[in-house]
Amino acid sequence: MKKILFSAILFFIFLVVGLSKTNAQTFNGSIGVVKRGGTVKGMIVMNIPGGLHVNSSRPNSEYAIPTVVKLSASGAKLGSVMYPRGKNRKFAFSDDTLNVYEGRAVFNFNVNVPANFKGNTVKVRAVVRYQACTDEVCYPPKNKEITLNAKVR
Repeated sequence: MKKILFSAILFFIFLVVGLSKTNAQTFNGSIGVVKRGGTVKGMIVMNIPGGLHVNSSRPNSEYAIPTVVKLSASGAKLGSVMYPRGKNRKFAFSDDTLNVYEGRAVFNFNVNVPANFKGNTVKVRAVVRYQACTDEVCYPPKNKEITLNAKVR
């Protein structure tokens, strides 16, 4: 009985620590002011704490879940996301290198506002799907949603 209780406690601790690590990434971003009929650059920034990495958009492994940024906006046209280059790293759990993001990853995109746009603000919704890992284990993939606003003149 004591072994079962001890195992359950260890599992719970591992689960709590693992969940806190998957939520350790922070996200922010910005979009500049845009004129009607104009284009402005936007960016999403993923901050990855030390001891963790995130699979890049092209991780070089069929088993690693890539980072994907999906954008949507009402009334504006969004350009393709420009993904940063990752770093090739070798981990003990794989014979091959994986391409990962560490520290800070910036995802750039363009926002084009039509000349007949109604309103003073464009809202851009971004959903980032990523998988955080340590050097030994990968955690379940997560989705993080953020909303960015661009002032329209």
